[in-house]
Amino acid sequence: MMRDNIDRPAILNEVTEAFYRYEQALITNDVAVLDELFWEDARTVRYGATENLYGIDQIRAFRNGRSPKGLDRQLRNTVITTFSDELAVASTEFTREGSDKVGRQMQTWVKFSSGWKIVAAHVSLMG
Repeated sequence: MMRDNIDRPAILNEVTEAFYRYEQALITNDVAVLDELFWEDARTVRYGATENLYGIDQIRAFRNGRSPKGLDRQLRNTVITTFSDELAVASTEFTREGSDKVGRQMQTWVKFSSGWKIVAAHVSLMG
């Protein structure tokens, strides 16, 4: 039964670790780690607050071209759910100092032989 595979502790710990590794890389602008944690494939999608990126090449170009300033943020309401040993979804809200907007982020994670990778991501802002 699939429900038996939801949030198995060892798998949930792996994804949670990868999620917070990504978050640390994001706020410190560690582009190498950000690239490592995205699936290296033309089918990877990242919808950002102001951009739609299709494929790892566009995602990398965005990361390399963006300012490293103002990336710090505080997370809240983070929910990470695993659905098997190889599939998870991470959802969170975030705020940034000096902004009254609430950001939302969702990521679909898949475990490959090289580890957990984001295969799809969506970031949006609410006023």
